[in-house]
Amino acid sequence: MADTFTFELVSPEKLMLSGAAEIVTVPAVEGDMGVLSNHAPVMTSLRPGLVSVKMADGDETEYFVKGGFADITPDAVTVLAEFAIPRGELTSEMMAGQRKAAEEAMNAEKDENRKADHQSYLDQLTHFEETHL
Repeated sequence: MADTFTFELVSPEKLMLSGAAEIVTVPAVEGDMGVLSNHAPVMTSLRPGLVSVKMADGDETEYFVKGGFADITPDAVTVLAEFAIPRGELTSEMMAGQRKAAEEAMNAEKDENRKADHQSYLDQLTHFEETHL
């Protein structure tokens, strides 16, 4: 049995998943990041993407997350997501709604730097949709 660590995925609505995990992959802003037990401490922001988890009991699951951050320590990973949903419940209609909201936020923004941030986020959503749905 591989070394395990505590994993929690939390959305604003509820605790989505909690337990002992063997490996977690998070969609960090700099790229996907695999985490095993005894990982160096790090905190990273998340981009839209999949959190993949292999639990100690062998169960494997994926959640789509949108924004938030991951706090990683040698013995725990906590993902605090702005939005999280099991991958099996994610639909094209949901993604279209997410894209529409991002487009509206970008178009309403007056500050060019913030507008660029919104465009980057919209690009990330579009890329996720094109590669995963």
